[in-house]
Amino acid sequence: MPFLTSLTITIMPNHLSILGIIHTAISILAIISGFYALALDGKIIPSSKLGKIYIALTVITCLTGLPIMKLGHPTAGHYLAILILILLPIAIFVGRLRILGKLAEYIQVILMSATLFFSMIPAIVETLTRLPISAPLASGPDSPIVQKGLSCLVILFVVGVCYQLVKLRANRKSSSTTSKTV
Repeated sequence: MPFLTSLTITIMPNHLSILGIIHTAISILAIISGFYALALDGKIIPSSKLGKIYIALTVITCLTGLPIMKLGHPTAGHYLAILILILLPIAIFVGRLRILGKLAEYIQVILMSATLFFSMIPAIVETLTRLPISAPLASGPDSPIVQKGLSCLVILFVVGVCYQLVKLRANRKSSSTTSKTV
């Protein structure tokens, strides 16, 4: 029995369950794929291969996060997961709504970026309150370093979405100019 206790501690640093480890690994892949899509395409395109990977990994992340209750009850992270699960299908299908016209693509950019933004909130909180394992940087979500990290995230989100929308508008203008001259 002492062997199992030491094995559990070595395999699960900082008291992560097996589900917690799986959830964390998938969430890291989801966030990486989201940022990679932003770097590659300038936005997360739900119909692209990378967009589909991001969406699938994000859904799995949200679903695996729901049963994890470190405090014994739902936390803000659970509510963010539910919000993301609501926003993703809206973001996917808003582009198909012809009634919105050109506005649909702008809404899709905002919503897809919002899902990544909401995913980053627990990522920042959990990282700062768990790492380094021996002496985490923050004691909880209200710690000044966490609050500063979240403030920076909000600024990055607003700047990033504005950049995407300006770029989308410029691309629309250049493609409409090109089609008029042809």
